[in-house]
Amino acid sequence: MAKQSTIQQAWESKNSAPYLKSSRRGLDEALVREISQNKNEPEWMLERRLQALELYKTMPKPAWGPDLSKLDLASITYYAKASETENTWDEVPEDIKDTFTKLGIPQAEQKFLAGVGAQYESTTIYHNLKQQFKDQGVIFEDMDVAVQQYPDLVKKYFMKAVPANLHKFAALHGAVWSGGTFLYIPAGVKIDLPLQAYFRMNAKGMGQFEHTLMIIEDGAQGHYIEGCSAPRYGVDSLHAGCVEIYVKSSARFRYSSVESWSKDAYNLNTKRAIVEADAHMEWVGGNFGSHVTMLYPCSVLVGEQASADHLGLAFANSGQIQDTGAKVIHLASNTSSNIVMKSLSRGGGQSIYRGEIDIKARAQNVKVSVNCDALLLDANSKSMTIPQMKIANNTATVAHEARCGKISETEIFYLRSRGLSKEEAETMIVNGFVEPITRELPLEYAVEMNRMLKLEMEGSVG
Repeated sequence: MAKQSTIQQAWESKNSAPYLKSSRRGLDEALVREISQNKNEPEWMLERRLQALELYKTMPKPAWGPDLSKLDLASITYYAKASETENTWDEVPEDIKDTFTKLGIPQAEQKFLAGVGAQYESTTIYHNLKQQFKDQGVIFEDMDVAVQQYPDLVKKYFMKAVPANLHKFAALHGAVWSGGTFLYIPAGVKIDLPLQAYFRMNAKGMGQFEHTLMIIEDGAQGHYIEGCSAPRYGVDSLHAGCVEIYVKSSARFRYSSVESWSKDAYNLNTKRAIVEADAHMEWVGGNFGSHVTMLYPCSVLVGEQASADHLGLAFANSGQIQDTGAKVIHLASNTSSNIVMKSLSRGGGQSIYRGEIDIKARAQNVKVSVNCDALLLDANSKSMTIPQMKIANNTATVAHEARCGKISETEIFYLRSRGLSKEEAETMIVNGFVEPITRELPLEYAVEMNRMLKLEMEGSVG
């Protein structure tokens, strides 16, 4: 016991985050109760946390996909409160504010966004929504605040799309979730500016478990953008967030994310949308960084004429496994889905597309298109495509196409003959390859994704 205490003290002394002094590593019932008590949660939420904890204890890590055996869950700090939530940027502590200012959060809010939230470690430190949308009944809040102020809505939808028994990390999330975003768009309201949240995991050995819950009522429209990042410390960190989106009849919603975790992070996120009749759901995502990513946004098409688009990009560099893809479950007739996934591998990195199309027997006249393109940037990298098709109705039309290639030496020669360096030529080709994804992002986020690609090509990220 004394040895364990010495190790803990040494670990804390090397960590520059002062708020970790009041936190501890590892997970037990006492910590779950402490999280709930700190947030002054209602009894029903504590009960759900404890039920999820019991599931977590009994469930194994996923046996398929990348090897997770080296992820030491006992060494993770599951909860650390860095600051209180503020409604004005001036009230945010200076050290935290500096981090987000460098990421461009205040400027983006002023110029481009309908509302913005910022989370640092386990707590949301800033949240705001423009008055014009508040006046229309839109709710854009920190998830912890939503539990207090909108308990009926939260209780009705919380972890119904992503139940705690889905897998071990969904159960873990259900036990220790903290912070995140709650969005409610009333029927018929159309938000013409994006809403944004940015999640920063800044301390050594942290875990971040934000919960995103979004309810888009009949005929409403909106666009939400999420950014994530973390510095590198040389020890494992864990991101196991959860996104639940409910797109009601004739509504349209787009969820965009650009994730850039450090290369010692395990990104094990779970995202799922329930899409009703005549509604449309769009997922646009870019995945950079992390040691291992396992991420497969899922659309469940429950109403006739429901549709979903999944557009994704993954970049696997040295020492990385990007295991990403999409999942669409067709429960109703005349539903459609379109999946376009791009991957790049460099420096021995592994990019894996793992997807699933599930067409139920009662779903007539379903249309599906899946397109996977992989680009290998050297001879040491790998790319794999692992699609799964479950088709229980013979009226379905399903197309799947997968391609893998390398940068052509002829293309490089042509561009270099026009005065570009080899690195500039390769970057230009890569930018053209990923253009179908970046063009779906707002300009400032497309620029950011291109910047991330350039850094990855230079080998300077991490």
